[in-house]
Amino acid sequence: MSNLSFDDIRSLLRKCFEVQASAVADWHRAEPSFASEVPEAADAEGFLELLSRQHWCNFRLWHVEDRARRKDAGAELIADCKYAIDKLNQERNDLIERLDLFLVRAFDPLLPSAPQGGRSRHNTETIGVALDRGSILALKIYHMQEQAERAGVAADFVAECSRKLAVLNEQRADLCEAVLDLVEDYSVGLKRPKVYYQFKMYNDPRLNPELYTRKAGA
Repeated sequence: MSNLSFDDIRSLLRKCFEVQASAVADWHRAEPSFASEVPEAADAEGFLELLSRQHWCNFRLWHVEDRARRKDAGAELIADCKYAIDKLNQERNDLIERLDLFLVRAFDPLLPSAPQGGRSRHNTETIGVALDRGSILALKIYHMQEQAERAGVAADFVAECSRKLAVLNEQRADLCEAVLDLVEDYSVGLKRPKVYYQFKMYNDPRLNPELYTRKAGA
């Protein structure tokens, strides 16, 4: 892995929020192309590749979930959407873990040798999870902007969407600052980064009773 400084990591995380915002607009014009294999992130460029793949999961989830809410959808379409949602959620969470693993490894040589107060303190949310929230906010902002600019609707509807858009933009800016604040906590030894694994059970036929009991013929 390339050696990154705290300033390098801060710049990289700011870039993440920029990439998420621009990608949403780009992907509504043309879908991205990714290699079938997910490469190991060895540097900042590889990390941004992982981030884009994770963002692409949320992009697809957004539109599959919209389709699943159609009132005229038949049972077969709903079932297809459910399978797609489960698969995308699994991929989404796997990629969050890989984002966090890269960051933990990048931070490791930079951290103070001993945490302040003599014990390791951890945040309730990892940076990878925060970046996932940034991805979803980027999607919300794009689609709320569409509604705020929608033709042929009442003025009060446009005003409502514009108010919501302002709140979403503020929340996204706050999230970015909170991520950078967490990096600062790491740099001075107040907190230490860690990967938290989800261990999703519903897609694993060994762990989901509805799958393994059916397979056994129970």
